[in-house]
Amino acid sequence: MGGFRSSCVLATCLVASSARARADGDEAALADDAPVEVHGFVSQGFLLSTGNDYLAHSKRGSFEFSEAGINVSKALGDRLRVGLQFFTRDLGPNGDYRAKLDWFFFDYLWKDELGVRAGRVKLPFGLYNDTVDIDAAHTFALLPQSVYPTDQRDFLLAQTGVELYGYRDLGAAGAVDYRAYGGTIFLEVADQPGSPVTVVELTIPYVVGGRVLWEPPVDRLRIGASAQVLRLDGDLLIPPGAAVSVTLPAILWVASLEYAPDQLLIAAEYSRWHVRLESSDPMLYPESRSTSERAYALISYRLSPWLQPGAYYSLYYPDVADRSGRDAVQHDAAAAVRFDISTHWILKLEGHLMRGTADVEPTLNDGRPRAALATPWSLFLVKGTAYF
Repeated sequence: MGGFRSSCVLATCLVASSARARADGDEAALADDAPVEVHGFVSQGFLLSTGNDYLAHSKRGSFEFSEAGINVSKALGDRLRVGLQFFTRDLGPNGDYRAKLDWFFFDYLWKDELGVRAGRVKLPFGLYNDTVDIDAAHTFALLPQSVYPTDQRDFLLAQTGVELYGYRDLGAAGAVDYRAYGGTIFLEVADQPGSPVTVVELTIPYVVGGRVLWEPPVDRLRIGASAQVLRLDGDLLIPPGAAVSVTLPAILWVASLEYAPDQLLIAAEYSRWHVRLESSDPMLYPESRSTSERAYALISYRLSPWLQPGAYYSLYYPDVADRSGRDAVQHDAAAAVRFDISTHWILKLEGHLMRGTADVEPTLNDGRPRAALATPWSLFLVKGTAYF
């Protein structure tokens, strides 16, 4: 009996091993058969503004509104996927065509309710932060800058760490999409022409956050909330040569609403960013605390496969405790028209009427303080994108 039992155990092990081998082989075959997906885009734009230089030296007209990227992804079996994107851009003082690894990940989906991503993973903040690098996904050349500031893309797009995500069907209550993440953000110190303070080093030791999007039993409606906690540490050089260390703990949150039936898109978001500045030498570099208020409402409609107009109103207060003066607010009323010239080429025409200067960079305007800059003022953009 002992030999018979041993033989049965051995046979069972061999069958199980054979089954696993076939399964592994099938999965490997699926992975080998899955194509490598390659996509890319090239964009060139033009900026022209009245009154103030914005994002670039735009008062005289600027072609420093360029970007290009290529991404590669592949399924390795039916649950594992890997991908990465190389990206470069030139937007005024940002980018200067330096190529970088924009994002990369491996993604393992255990089941619909739970998956894990690791690498440099896009931050799920608000409705559109994880799609800001996909120009073909949006009507506008510039998303509302109060919530999605394009000049801060380098540290708002992605974090290096881990993300858990899932999608849960709630039956009669609809469904919920959820993501939670933790990691860090690596920053390069940019040139600061015209600034009296020299930034020697910037680090973000941690960032944690998450997003929940509820899809109620109303077709194409999404209601969401996002939150993010991070800390930025910096080493500064203050004239005539004093070194100061600063720490900026921050809490960012945004409430989101999107309704997109048929060819219509309506979206609105409201956000507050709470920032505290702590200094190693408050006499040289004062400490402070502020809460910024950011909001927008957006509408667009696809009139035909090739024509899509849209408009939005965006509002930004850098400090809710001080709402007086042109430098304490920026109103942005924008209108745009998107032309889908072909399946691989889009053209966007866009105009902005601005009131206030809270989001205008003084270093682009000969160092003049925001309170001395022009208001009201306007911004006009043309942007063409080819993609595959």
